Amino acid sequence: MSASKMIRGTMILTVASFVSRLLGILFIIPYNALTGTQGVFLYTVAYTPYAIMLSISTMGLPLAVSKFVSKYNAMGDYDSGKRLMKSGFLLMSLTGVIGFLILFLGAPHFAAAYGLPSNKLPDVVLVTRVVSIAILVVPVMSLMRGYFQGFQSMGPTAVSQVVEQIVRITFILIGAFLVMKVFNGSPVTAAALATFAAFVGAVGGFYVMLYYWVKRRPFLANMKQKTQHRYRISYASMYKELVTYAVPFVAVGIAMQLYQLIDQVMAFHYLDYSGQVKDIILSDLTGNDQKMVMIPVTLATSLAVSAVPAIIKSFSTGNIAEVNHKITQAFELVLFLTIPAAIGLSVLGYMVHGLLFDINPHDLQIGGRILQWYAPTAIFFALFQVTASILQGINHQRVTLISLGAGVLIKVMLNPAFMKFFGMVGPVIATDIGYAVCILINLIAIKRATDYHYSLVARQTVHIIAYTIAMCLVIQLIFLLFGGNVPSGRGIAIIVIILSVAVGAAVYLILARWTGLLRRIVGGVRGRRAE
Repeated sequence: MSASKMIRGTMILTVASFVSRLLGILFIIPYNALTGTQGVFLYTVAYTPYAIMLSISTMGLPLAVSKFVSKYNAMGDYDSGKRLMKSGFLLMSLTGVIGFLILFLGAPHFAAAYGLPSNKLPDVVLVTRVVSIAILVVPVMSLMRGYFQGFQSMGPTAVSQVVEQIVRITFILIGAFLVMKVFNGSPVTAAALATFAAFVGAVGGFYVMLYYWVKRRPFLANMKQKTQHRYRISYASMYKELVTYAVPFVAVGIAMQLYQLIDQVMAFHYLDYSGQVKDIILSDLTGNDQKMVMIPVTLATSLAVSAVPAIIKSFSTGNIAEVNHKITQAFELVLFLTIPAAIGLSVLGYMVHGLLFDINPHDLQIGGRILQWYAPTAIFFALFQVTASILQGINHQRVTLISLGAGVLIKVMLNPAFMKFFGMVGPVIATDIGYAVCILINLIAIKRATDYHYSLVARQTVHIIAYTIAMCLVIQLIFLLFGGNVPSGRGIAIIVIILSVAVGAAVYLILARWTGLLRRIVGGVRGRRAE
């Protein structure tokens, strides 16, 4: 497999992943407008345990199967990948059924763990059971995606991801519109349809994978005939190797959902607010504002993680100097994009929340404050994902399990006290500390494995922080011209946001270009694409 084809395939998958994630983020804006706090609250409390159960049921298969199939294809053993695929269909169907039953039958227990008022329990049980249906389809689809990726064929996965997301979001928004605006229904019904959309989207994505499977069956059959070596490894050895690959990918996949689940379980026990205010806080922490926080993370990590194939290639040949160079590029890119975006979003917290979600003063004070505190967490999200990807590239992915476990433990320990002392922003502070510990462990592991020196990245980070401060000062001047950082209406909010983003970004990029940092970052991206 040529390096150019591998890089091209990686970029295709990167773009598709970015588009899919962005669609999954932005849909919350019209959905919130249609269903309000109750609709968002029910959707998020159902979707978080579903996402965790889904990650466990699929066992990190797309990347793990891809790595397994790619390895044995390179050894001339196409038969092992085919055997994995055949047996995997049965295994994934079984794990899908088990995951569905656990979530469906366990829905009352999951709902009870939240400590919700009794009148909310039936609604949470309903939406949790509805979303569980998707687990019957997704594991098998994930297996097929991983198998194609093992042949460096990224197109099927890319198209499947985008189609799945488009079908899911279209179903959510049309369903919510019909329920709320046409039939004058309740947010509970709209939320049930929104969670059922996970199944509808999965069917759409699965159909795409079946189409490619039928279309490329002759090619796959021909590859099997080209098998030069048949190692005939036992199924026990095969799945032991697969699980070794998969578990770290599962850890990265469920990290954010674990932190969200901790907040959801503890909020009704430790936050000293009325029930309605708790609903608003949770909707913002795990829904509205959380989606906004993921916007700067998505682009930065999608680009930075695209360096992983190059890191794998350099590490496999023992070229540690080149590995360190690629690591530096990944860090510089994610910090260059994420720090100004996250801090800018924090400064504009009230404006953004007021424009997109709630403009009434009571809800805006809650959502705007949470977004102000939550936005900088994007830096931690991005760094964790990038360091985990680097560890994957240098074959030290097991460290991610240790770091995630340490971070989650700290989050669980700090959350109750921080909710009591810091109120609605307490969970955010606990999340920051938990992720900081994860990142520190990952950084130490990278240092030990590659003798990487962080001095250059540290110097560049100082420059990025300085430019970001200058950008924030300019935004503060715009606030002075328009009467403060809390909008009096959506018209004012959109004007301030457009001016702040345009002028702030110009100041940041001009300073970065003046000092040569922009040229270095852009040059690194171009160099990676040209490889």
